[in-house]
Amino acid sequence: MRVANTDRVKAASTLFRLLGAGVVAGLIVALIALPAVGSAGLTARDAANNFEDMDSQLKTTPPSEKTVMYDGNGKQVATFFDKYRESVRLDQVAPIMRQAMVDIEDSRFYEHGALDLKGTIRAMASNVESESTQGGSTLTQQYVKNLLVDSAKTEQEYREATAPTVGRKLRELRYALDIEQRMTKDQILEGYMNVAYFSAGAYGVQAASKRYFSIPANKLKLGQAALLAGITQNPTAYDPIRNPIDARKRRDVVLYRMAQLGHISKAQADTEAAKPIELNRTDPVGGCESSKAPYFCEYVKYDMLNILSDGKYWELKPKQQENIVNKLNRGGYTIRTTLDMEDQHSVDRALRGTVAPGGNRVGAEAMVEPGTGKVRAIGLSKRFGPGKGRTTINLPADSRHGGGNGVSAGSTFKVFTLAAALDQGIPVSTTINSPQTTTVGGFQSCRYTGMYQGKKVDNGMLGGGPWTLSNAGDSEKGNFNLKTGTWHSVNTFYAVLEKRVGVCNAVKMAEKFGMKQANGNPLLPLPSQVLGVNDIDMVHLAAAYAGFAARGKYCAPISVTEVVDPEGKKLKLPKQDCHQAVDQAVADKVNSILQGVLTQGTAAGRGIGRPAAGKTGTCEEFTCAVFAGFTPNLAAATSYWDFRGPWQYKVYGVYGADIPGGMWQQSMRNALSGKPAPGFQTPSRDFGDTARVPEVKGDTIAAATAKLKGADLKVKVASGSVDSDQPRGTVVSASPDAGTEVPPGSTVILYVSSGKKPDGGHGRPNNQTPPWGN
Repeated sequence: MRVANTDRVKAASTLFRLLGAGVVAGLIVALIALPAVGSAGLTARDAANNFEDMDSQLKTTPPSEKTVMYDGNGKQVATFFDKYRESVRLDQVAPIMRQAMVDIEDSRFYEHGALDLKGTIRAMASNVESESTQGGSTLTQQYVKNLLVDSAKTEQEYREATAPTVGRKLRELRYALDIEQRMTKDQILEGYMNVAYFSAGAYGVQAASKRYFSIPANKLKLGQAALLAGITQNPTAYDPIRNPIDARKRRDVVLYRMAQLGHISKAQADTEAAKPIELNRTDPVGGCESSKAPYFCEYVKYDMLNILSDGKYWELKPKQQENIVNKLNRGGYTIRTTLDMEDQHSVDRALRGTVAPGGNRVGAEAMVEPGTGKVRAIGLSKRFGPGKGRTTINLPADSRHGGGNGVSAGSTFKVFTLAAALDQGIPVSTTINSPQTTTVGGFQSCRYTGMYQGKKVDNGMLGGGPWTLSNAGDSEKGNFNLKTGTWHSVNTFYAVLEKRVGVCNAVKMAEKFGMKQANGNPLLPLPSQVLGVNDIDMVHLAAAYAGFAARGKYCAPISVTEVVDPEGKKLKLPKQDCHQAVDQAVADKVNSILQGVLTQGTAAGRGIGRPAAGKTGTCEEFTCAVFAGFTPNLAAATSYWDFRGPWQYKVYGVYGADIPGGMWQQSMRNALSGKPAPGFQTPSRDFGDTARVPEVKGDTIAAATAKLKGADLKVKVASGSVDSDQPRGTVVSASPDAGTEVPPGSTVILYVSSGKKPDGGHGRPNNQTPPWGN
């Protein structure tokens, strides 16, 4: 009874399949042939008319292509993709691979048009007789389907491209007819082999060949080609990594199909079928995580997003931003960058050799080329990526390049007040009494538009009034001029100097050198800005100091020099801001003063064996420490803080010359090793400079006089003599003392030895009151 029922069910099923096959076959024949047959029935004629009225032009974007980033020397440093694909010409694919693909997918490909009626009817008949199904799509139709799937931007478009409906098949057929008229068979095969999915994230035969065998497609052998050709029918089921048994069975199907068609011998098929699958995998890893310069890569990524959105990326809505990201990942762009891998290695070694990569405290650095603004390196002591001890925040950069809110600039910002003072004609010799703690009143407020303390300020007045401050632990108190006050980074000196210059003018000078807050807001024009109250990023700080290195020519930092699309067309890049921020002579004088920071100031001992200048920065209450320095051909800025929050987790006892200065010194030495060592230009005009009293103790009067006159100083020899162990007629001391900065033309008094040993007195001249008093 059960057998009878089963037989009746099978018979009914077969009947319905046969009827269905006949209807579909008839419909297809009608759609193709009946438009020219007048006796057709109304339904067939209408169907044919509808088919003819379908849009025949396949409107899709080119297949998604990986975007590749190169350094300044043309070496690949990163790839971006969501579909790992590397398109190649058909002649770059091994002939055996092309043959295997055609044999298993559409053996009559070069004989039929868009529709293979013989193949379709054979497949239908086979499906009637078997529980399994056999496809009837031509390779051209499969190419169309893959193009539609690849170009789908929404879930709805994807469902329409993959829906198991007659409507989808008819649409594909209509497109296929048009493609067959516009493209040669070889062009269609090339397109299909580049767009087809080969599982394991590999799109296209070149990507698949590298993914599974680590070789290009033109090196594929018979067994490898058969394996790849077999995957595309069902990429999930025939994935050789996850399903090696099924993948091998499918490979053998391809081999024996090729033998059946006479393209290889039975013996060849037997030999290859006897071999196990042997893979030599290369796992595709995209994005900046796999780059050897991940933080630089992140910086470029955001520059590219801005380029691809015509400079409007941060103004777009999240969905629009997502589309721009997809454009980067799928657009197949070639990106040429400013990265110098030697500089990058120097930065990475200095940072990670100084600061533990897995800790909470971080060291950050950026290098920029003076005169061009080209970013040469960006580094962080922490490893890039998700997971414990790592970070995906581009901490050396500003928020618009994947960074955070930055860190305090510390006293590195004093350079802009110094430049403003020199630009206004304030003499270098200007002396200011600078106590340990002081209150300076009368600061003028400035116009400001931006965020302040969480509120929007629109053209309001900000700053002004009195300011109480103290010197940092690494500076001194006393009388200082522009030179010595800078060398020793005296806060109270700079508070008074800033008042004379004007806070608004000092801020404008900083803005001329590209400075802004790391969160994108303008600099806050508070009196404390001179001590770095504004949080900034290392890339822009390095670029600003590079502006002084380039004799006052500031160039905004750039990371991208050229972008080329897959068709070879160059994209338009944003115009770079390069301008003379301050007169060359003023910049030369700033550089001259900053050189002293490395020889006799707060960073003494941080020289790099060539002409260099710099400025230390110790942040308020030890929230961070910063150092910025440069040579005429390279500038760098470094910082050190606790990335969990500088105000909650302070770096007590660390000054700018310590860890940041050490990282700068090591990285700059290595980066500049073997490169030219040009000197700085001498200022072309007088800035009311100071002269440094040379050491003359022990010299003869003649030798001492020559030294002092050579330093643009006058000489007076005190009357009488000083009892001393020194030989008679040699200098015992000078007033002012050696090392003192005085105005040029000042008189230095020399005290000369009598040659007699002191008799227990004070060693004073025989008839002279000592200049240092009682």
